[in-house]
Parts: sequence; C-alpha cells; structure tokens
Amino acid sequence: MSTIAISVKDLSKKYDSGFAVSHANFEVPIGTICGFVGPNGAGKTTTIRMLLGLISPTGGTAQILGQSINHPEKYLSQVGAMIEGPAFYPALSGAENLKVLATLGGFPIERVEELIRIVGLEGRGHSKYKTYSLGMKQRLGIAAALLPNPKILILDEPTNGLDPEGIQEVRDLLKKLASQGTTVFVSSHLLSELEIISEYIVILRKGEVVFAGPLQELMQTQQPIILVKTENASDLQKIIEIAERDGHKATIRSEVAHIEGLAEWAGVLNKKAFDAGIVLTQLAPQLPNLEETFFEMTGDRS
Repeated sequence: MSTIAISVKDLSKKYDSGFAVSHANFEVPIGTICGFVGPNGAGKTTTIRMLLGLISPTGGTAQILGQSINHPEKYLSQVGAMIEGPAFYPALSGAENLKVLATLGGFPIERVEELIRIVGLEGRGHSKYKTYSLGMKQRLGIAAALLPNPKILILDEPTNGLDPEGIQEVRDLLKKLASQGTTVFVSSHLLSELEIISEYIVILRKGEVVFAGPLQELMQTQQPIILVKTENASDLQKIIEIAERDGHKATIRSEVAHIEGLAEWAGVLNKKAFDAGIVLTQLAPQLPNLEETFFEMTGDRS
C-alpha cells in the first residue's frame, strides 16, 4: 500500500500571460500535515484547483491516493476541501446547513452531530449561521469538508481573518485530525502557524517549487539570524555594509537589518557599530524560523 497521499510530477498550468504553475514536483505522505506556502500570485490556489479536478493542467501529472487527477471521480469521494472560504445559508443553523450538504452529497445525516462535536461547535450547532463568529464559520466550513469522512483534507487559508483564539482552535483541530490519520494539505500566509503544525512544507515562488520536504530538513539548512535596529534609521545601510564586509549576507526589511551570522558575531558587530558612531537599539540573535526562510527562498522582501 502506498504511503503517499499526494504525488505531483512536472505539473504545469499555463495561461496566455504565462505559467501560473511551472513544472511542480512534490509529495505529501499519508497522515501528515503539509504546509503549502508562497507569496500572493505564486500559484497555490491554481495548484489546489488542479488537484481537485476543477481545472485541467497543461502539462505534467499528479496522483491523489494513487489515482490520476485526470479522473477526479475516482478519488474525490475520499477528499474534503475548503477553498476561498465557506458558503452557507445565513438563516439556517450550522447543523441544518450541514444536513443540506449531506443530503446533496449523499453522505450519512447522522455524521452531522458528530462533526459539530469534532470541530468544537457543541452548543452552537443549532444557532443560525448568521450569528456565528468568523472562527465558528471557518470551523463549520471544515466540518463541511469532513462530511465525506475524507482521507485527505485540502484547505486554502483556513485561518484567514481569524483572531488569535480562532487560529488556535483551527490549529488544534488540524493537529487532532492528522493524529487520527487524516492527511491535511493546508495553504496559508500565516507562516508562524504552519511552522507549529506542519511536518512537511512545500514552498512556491512564481509558480515554481523552491522546496518540498520535511520542515525539519529545511530548517537545518538555514543560517542563524541577527536582527538589528539603529537609533537613526539612516544608519541601517551602514550596518549592512559592515556585515557584508565581514562576509555576512544582510538585508533590510521593515526597518530592521536581517544579518546571517552566529550569535557569537553579534558582539563583534556591536563593537564595530560603536566604533562607527552608530547607536544600536536592538541586537537580537535568533535561530532561523520559517518566516525568515520563506523570505530568503522566495525573495519576497516586504
């Protein structure tokens, strides 16, 4: 039996304006959470639409649970998905909405109450959808995606617009589902969240996969970072020049210098800044995180 839930080989989608996805290759093991990240316009939603059989690729292949995406009817019954936010009837309760979808999809009605409990909506399942908070709406959307009792759950920005409590709720739910054997493929721009929950990561840049594999493997290849702020913002460029003269890669992002280097070199930098008459207001070595790595690999410096 295959241990791969999603296998993508040389997958491409080309429009008149160029490639939205270009020769993508990655695999997602069964029973894992895989984060799918990239700057806006990198091709994440296009890739997801191809995996779900909503649009056809112009090149390459992909398999979901061993079945070709050219025949989505062979695997879609085992896949749950939520893309571009959930849509429900405002005047119906959460449970009533799920029952409508269960009836339309031919799924057991008795799963509705179970799913209400699984996504943490006990006590609110019979409240009207229009009274739900954004976090509750997202959880109901995930419940709808779980109606087929899927082996794979594909989510596009499931925490979009949520407050910290709502993000925590969705995070805990996805970790619970994965622990029960569901493969979760989740696209999100909240890199700190994906770093917490993901075992695997796929990074897209301009339609191309720049990394695909275990998150731990990615992080082990990254250099430690030193974050530097100066009393005068105009001195930041001088800090960059000092770092580069010593052989360190450095860039400025959001009025903070990001310098690759071991924590031990921070003291050297502090002395050189002092000698140059530069007052530092922050000098913070830190281990690499997914956000730093993402910016490094995509060149998305905002």
